Amino acid sequence: MQFLNAINSSVSLLASATETADSSMVMAAVLLSLVVIYFASKVGGELSNRIGLPPVLGELVGGVIVGISVLHLLVFPEGGTDSSNSLIISFLQSTAGLTPETADGVFVAQSEVISVLAELGVIVLLFEIGLESNLKDLMAVGIQATIVAIVGVVAPFAAGTVGLMVLFGIDAVPAIFAGAALTATSIGITSKVLSELGRLNSKEGQIILGAAVIDDVLGIIVLAVVASLAKDGEVDVTKVIYLIISASAFLLGAILLGNVFNKSFVAIVNKLKTRGELVIPAFIFAFAMAYLAAVIQLEAILGAFAAGLVLEETEKRKELQKQVIPIADILVPIFFVAVGAKTDLGVLNPTIPSNQEGLIMATFLIIVAILGKVITGLTVFGQPEINRLAIGVGMIPRGEVGLVFAGVGAASGALSKPLGAAIIMMVILTTFLAPPLLRFVFPEPKTVATSSDQLVLDGGSATPLAIESPQLIVSTSNDAGSLESPSDSQES
Repeated sequence: MQFLNAINSSVSLLASATETADSSMVMAAVLLSLVVIYFASKVGGELSNRIGLPPVLGELVGGVIVGISVLHLLVFPEGGTDSSNSLIISFLQSTAGLTPETADGVFVAQSEVISVLAELGVIVLLFEIGLESNLKDLMAVGIQATIVAIVGVVAPFAAGTVGLMVLFGIDAVPAIFAGAALTATSIGITSKVLSELGRLNSKEGQIILGAAVIDDVLGIIVLAVVASLAKDGEVDVTKVIYLIISASAFLLGAILLGNVFNKSFVAIVNKLKTRGELVIPAFIFAFAMAYLAAVIQLEAILGAFAAGLVLEETEKRKELQKQVIPIADILVPIFFVAVGAKTDLGVLNPTIPSNQEGLIMATFLIIVAILGKVITGLTVFGQPEINRLAIGVGMIPRGEVGLVFAGVGAASGALSKPLGAAIIMMVILTTFLAPPLLRFVFPEPKTVATSSDQLVLDGGSATPLAIESPQLIVSTSNDAGSLESPSDSQES
């Protein structure tokens, strides 16, 4: 429901803003914000790529630089700022005649528009990732991914909650909230990095992706439980049962839909002759699935991902992947830059007394956050050659999901300022550490491809590597990382 609430809020705020300000000022502020976002994402991504790091890390850093922590070009009211903190609003006041009386309304409306575009960006990203993923491969690692996800939720939640209560004397409700924030995994950030590394369709990538999806479902349930606990002092068992049933039914229904919907979709597309005959019906389906997920109180991104999985099974998948890429190039950077821009590094300042206690708790939470996810790789069984460390590292980033937990906790009043700051620091560091760590734990694709080519030249005498080589060659032969699925070229 977060996406729907954001849209409803932005519509009402835009309406109120236009009552006190010329709508052209709102548009001007949004356009300047997009200029800043695209510039930050491109410069950050290019610099990150040149030093051998995933571009998504550069986009996040670029967002931090233009955001509340450094330049104040892109700031948001939920961070406690107002129009006086925004350099874009100040620029409009000095150059475009924006009046002080209408500045606050324009600032709020502009921020909401950018937030909604960022939400659309992550929905498109998950749709793109679904198109790049193979449903059969995800089902093949379903048991493994489920175990990884459960351990990745239970271990950090238990360690974080008990540790805060025993070591720091934190009350039960805020400790449970902080423990819940440790359970999240940012599927958006991890999947983007895996795609950039050409590892999305590797066995490790599929386990990480499947586990991250399950993590999101479990995280939604955990968030509902702790939010209910913070609000009422007790858990609404009926709501928890509803969330479990609806999430399971939704994902199962999406899988079954893939076997029925594919031919109908292709038949409809083949009859269309005007511009966008493929990509527009695809996005109609993706947004409908995202809406359905939001309506039943799941995350919209899960619906978009499920839509991508369904359409990946069609014969139009390669063409659709190519057409979705430029749309993702426009919207996805907004999401990553906005996440960075909303990150306030002021909580890292140890000279502020209230931050010192938070720094100590943050150190504990960061250790639990990293170890609680890294150990998940050890739970993978029956795969002697698999990179277990890569699986654990891929589950580390909390990203926007962790920020949601922190935001709900702060809004409920359950979190003290030091504990709230500690949670934010944990989210920041796990988000920024994961991309370079993933690059470190995965071997370079070129090296892997060379080994595979050498295997072919040698006659393929080594059976275990021969089984994996088609998957690895495919992963390095295209930028998207999954235009061909290993399941299409070999039998398990």
